[in-house]
Amino acid sequence: MKLRTVYDVLNEISPFNLQEEWDNSGLNLGDYNSEIKKIYLSIDLDEKLIDEVDENSLIITHHPLIFKSIKKVIPNRFSTKLLLKMIKKNISHIAMHTNFDKTHLNEYFAKEILGFKGFSEDFIFYADVDMNFDELVAYVKEKIKLDNIRVVKAKNKINRVAITTGAGMSLLDFVRADCFMTGDIKYHEAMDAKVRGMNLIDITHYHSEKYFSECMENILKDRIDIEVVVRNSDDPFNLI
Repeated sequence: MKLRTVYDVLNEISPFNLQEEWDNSGLNLGDYNSEIKKIYLSIDLDEKLIDEVDENSLIITHHPLIFKSIKKVIPNRFSTKLLLKMIKKNISHIAMHTNFDKTHLNEYFAKEILGFKGFSEDFIFYADVDMNFDELVAYVKEKIKLDNIRVVKAKNKINRVAITTGAGMSLLDFVRADCFMTGDIKYHEAMDAKVRGMNLIDITHYHSEKYFSECMENILKDRIDIEVVVRNSDDPFNLI
């Protein structure tokens, strides 16, 4: 299957022109005319994944490998080291990032993983709940299979939750809920939210977005006549 054919299907599913202007979704590496033998899905790229991938394959990830301009191609930097390995194996790469957040991932995580019903507004999914905060935290930990989770408790009664996968604290001014679930929450952001009376649950960047692969697999299985393999990259963090 031609890379262009896959790209066009992805663009139909979640148009690349929906991405934020700072983003780099779309084709990061490859030739539209190249023949693709297999597709791999992952939240990110890492060396272990690239070593396992067959030659002449396409890797579709959530996060782009290339965000900023590359001025030196040397093998001791994350992006360029992986690019060199991929080029040797003729591996192509397409990213489905902020465009896919808006059209699919936030809603998939909220509905299919957490089991909430609600609606999306751009990057934020809203769901009405009737829980106290401690119950909600326990529920979320069970659903995303985390033994420990960082929280900010500003009040006990939760009527509405807002959910943004990945790193969403830049959206705090727009959140209209009792609790905001997102990842990569910083210290001063937590202080700010508490003053505002906004509860926070840090669902982490990785554990909220790792479901990209299964979400994309469900979409592609009826649209692409080529083998699709889920091979998520590892979480770079460990708790010890």
